[in-house]
Amino acid sequence: MLWHGIDLRWAYGSLLPSIYRKTACRQYAFDVLHDALVRFVLTKNPRRHEQPHAYLQVIVRNVLVDEHHESKRFQSLDQDELSEAREIANNGCDQIFTPSAEHLADIQQRISAMQQLIDRLPPRCREAFWLYRIDGMNQSDIAAQLGISLNMVQRHVMRAMLELLEAADLAR
Repeated sequence: MLWHGIDLRWAYGSLLPSIYRKTACRQYAFDVLHDALVRFVLTKNPRRHEQPHAYLQVIVRNVLVDEHHESKRFQSLDQDELSEAREIANNGCDQIFTPSAEHLADIQQRISAMQQLIDRLPPRCREAFWLYRIDGMNQSDIAAQLGISLNMVQRHVMRAMLELLEAADLAR
C-alpha cells in the first residue's frame, strides 16, 4: 500500500521495528514514525521522490536526534526524589506539582523582564527573533517573509540572543 510514495507495509513492518530497537519503547517508536511521516509529507525537497524510503529513514534519524537533544534539556530525578514523587502521586496528593504563589510571581516577573528586553530590540531584530524563537519558523522562511537576506536574519537572531544572554548574566 503506497502513501505519498512510501510503502506503509515496509514502514510498519521494517522501519518501525528498527525504531523500536533504538528506543526500547513501542509507543515512542510509533510517535517517531508518525512524526517522520508527517515531516516527509510536509517537506518540499524534490529529492524525496527519488528514494522515498531512504529519505524517510534520514528523517527518522533526525527525529530521534532532535528528541534526544530535547530530552537533554530536562534534569532527571535521583532515586530518592523519584521514590518520593511516586509515593506522593500514589497517595493522591499533588502538592509537588502545584507551584507556590511566590514561584508564580517569580515566573511572572521573569516573563515581564524578558518582554521588556525583547521590546528594546530594534524592530527588525525583534521581529526576526520572535519569528525564529517563538513562532518556530526557519531562517530562510523568515528571510523571505521579511524581504531580507538569510545572513541578516542570522545576524538579527544572534544579536537578540546575545543581548538576552548579557541581561541574564547581569541578573545573576
